[in-house]
Amino acid sequence: MPNITGADLLPELTRQYPHIPVIIITGVSDLENVVSCIKQGAYDYMTKPLDTTKLVSVVQNACKNSELVTQNRQLTSYLLGEPLSNPEFFSDFITCSERMQAIFKVIETLAGTKQSVLITGETGVGKEMIANAIHRCSGLKGKMITVNVAGLDDAMLADTLFGHKKVHILVLMKSRRAYRAGKGGTLFLDEIGDLSNASQIKLLRLLQQKEYYRLGSDVLHKSDARIIAASNANFKQLLTLGKFRSDLYYRISAQTLSIPPLRERREDILPLVEHFIAQTAAELFIQPPELSREMRQALISYDFPGNVREMINKIQNAVMYNRTGTLTLEDFPGISPGELHPGQIIRRIGTNQFALNGIFHSFPTVDEVETIMVSEAMALAEGNRSMAAKMLGISRPTLQKE
Repeated sequence: MPNITGADLLPELTRQYPHIPVIIITGVSDLENVVSCIKQGAYDYMTKPLDTTKLVSVVQNACKNSELVTQNRQLTSYLLGEPLSNPEFFSDFITCSERMQAIFKVIETLAGTKQSVLITGETGVGKEMIANAIHRCSGLKGKMITVNVAGLDDAMLADTLFGHKKVHILVLMKSRRAYRAGKGGTLFLDEIGDLSNASQIKLLRLLQQKEYYRLGSDVLHKSDARIIAASNANFKQLLTLGKFRSDLYYRISAQTLSIPPLRERREDILPLVEHFIAQTAAELFIQPPELSREMRQALISYDFPGNVREMINKIQNAVMYNRTGTLTLEDFPGISPGELHPGQIIRRIGTNQFALNGIFHSFPTVDEVETIMVSEAMALAEGNRSMAAKMLGISRPTLQKE
């Protein structure tokens, strides 16, 4: 290099760009020089003549190391109470669950990587919404293409993902080739636990070599799409039974996100119910019906085995056929009156403390709790005492005495 040596440039690079790994390539194989460069911040040191295979390996390792450092730095900031950097990427979610907020923060730490992500969780928990959030956070310019692999045989899956050499069936040429359509973007493979063994081998090659063949062609194609997979399957059981390849599993699960079911985040039930009631009412051009207090308790107590998907179906039917303006147990067949135990009523914060500890400086007295509840109910009811009393579960005269 003219005007400056690598030894002089290195400390300047590490000072101005500490987040970028520096690899030194030199004809000098002196041990003292190697130690000096590493001490000044070089990631690695290579001597000439250059081994290109080793260089590629060193660069890949440097990139992975840089990603890990960035993720650790961001996770540390979250542990110290930093909010989400880009909350707009998660605006589609209606949640006050700390577990979901933690998942959002992990997704943000994955923004700068193209690592494969495996999303697990029961049917209806919103795995595709999580995949969309990961794609939006990634900043990739391409689209996210969704392929439900359940029920696709080996040939159909290969054609759907990679396309095929031009034939006379032009409809297939337009409707498939998902992987090519997702170029520079994300390929979301839903229900990946149902893949056949032959299809698993094809997908493994794609993940390992970043290359594939179209059906009927011997021309090798390169790929740059990020893979996100999802399944409600128990992979531990599938691996034990030999129904899912362990090498493929470890490839797709570079990062794993487990989405909790609604019964494990009951604090989200009522906000979601109210949202879907308003949404359904708007579609039907009617006023949103209210929820009776008994119905609220029943919904919070209900386990929702089908999760959000089941909730939407029940609410749509209830709103559609309700004629009284108030939703009761009669509008929700299959849901019985619920008795809430304290564990279902209260929310816990990070250290498993009672949520009121996050409001009061010390454990509150009954009078203090009563005062803040009346105040909040009046604020939410915009001064309407009858409505506030209904929210509190007391009569209007009783509220006036408070």
